[in-house]
Amino acid sequence: MTTAVPTEPLPQILLLTHGGWGEQLCNSLRMVTGEIQGVTEIALMPVDTLGEFYQRVEAVVKAMPRGSLILTDFIGGTTSNVAARLSADYPVAVICGLNASLLLEALDRRDAGPLTDCVTDLVDAGRSSCLDVVAHVRQLQQPQ
Repeated sequence: MTTAVPTEPLPQILLLTHGGWGEQLCNSLRMVTGEIQGVTEIALMPVDTLGEFYQRVEAVVKAMPRGSLILTDFIGGTTSNVAARLSADYPVAVICGLNASLLLEALDRRDAGPLTDCVTDLVDAGRSSCLDVVAHVRQLQQPQ
């Protein structure tokens, strides 16, 4: 007799961005990775009220499994403020400063377990991808 080992659902990733650029980021990443599963984007549009946006986001966050992640575009904006408020009531982590490297790292790590367990590493991955390309190339060209 074998015992089934329960498996945790795959952590989901929710992108909250102004104007829908999170969807365009996913479209760009599909050129590199192929199909992307388990990522949802909710755009804050100029016609949205705070209440409407909050309700749309909460409806998705309610259904996200424990250990999921919300990525927002920038700190202090409605997207981050709504995510921070919802994180008080739901078992999700929130990181602002969405970029391609951060999203790729999150996609890479979610098979290993809850994304809430690697927030510091994800922030580091996003941060380390921002650099002065000219200075970086010059440094690489320096003789050893």
